[in-house]
Amino acid sequence: MDGLGELDERISGCRACPRLVEWREEVARTKRAAFADWTYWGRPVPGFGPHDAPLLIVGLAPAAHGANRTGRMFTGDRSGDVLYRALYDIGLASRPDAVSADDGLTLHGVRITSPVHCAPPANKPTPAERDTCRPWLVQELNLLRPTLRAVVVLGAFGWQAALPAFAEAGWAVPRPRPTFGHGARVDLEGTEGADGLSLFGCFHVSQRNTFTGRLTPEMLRGVLRDAARAAGLHPFGPTPQAGSPPAS
Repeated sequence: MDGLGELDERISGCRACPRLVEWREEVARTKRAAFADWTYWGRPVPGFGPHDAPLLIVGLAPAAHGANRTGRMFTGDRSGDVLYRALYDIGLASRPDAVSADDGLTLHGVRITSPVHCAPPANKPTPAERDTCRPWLVQELNLLRPTLRAVVVLGAFGWQAALPAFAEAGWAVPRPRPTFGHGARVDLEGTEGADGLSLFGCFHVSQRNTFTGRLTPEMLRGVLRDAARAAGLHPFGPTPQAGSPPAS
């Protein structure tokens, strides 16, 4: 087993945050009626994707009845439907949906992770839980560092959580820290001769953002395509339409 495989196993066994442990396991016991016949994962959800990915997507935390149920990032909920559809549209995913951990989905050159690996109540980790989970992200970044060239961070929470992790993993984060915004791009210099990293901001693929049109499929594909190119990948598929909502 390689370093990331070992890290994923260790993450899956973490019990460091009592509130999150209690919540994720309670959800797994009580379930949602629509998933009554499922055996919920009910544990921390590790990253998903190739171990030599040049592009990383950083979310927020697993959804209670999505990844906390299926055991795979952004799998089994509507946010994942939006994200994987966009990745498929530009050639970075093998299928346009993600329903279970054994559905055969593979990612091409992109890995997905989060700064908090347990499903939190109301989708809101506390600052202490975010900070407790940060060493996992730092270790993941260190293991991906030989190939990693670009990162897309979904939402302001992920942005604020990820910047200290990038600094700990050896990239030079400007001060004052860059402000989150959809379409924001920050190029981080590597230290000790390491390669730099292009950081992209994107509104989160939450139902609130996608249902209201704050984040459209065209906007999401646009950020993912720009990041993929910065990572040395070659995305294709639908291009952003003229008149798409401006970044804000």
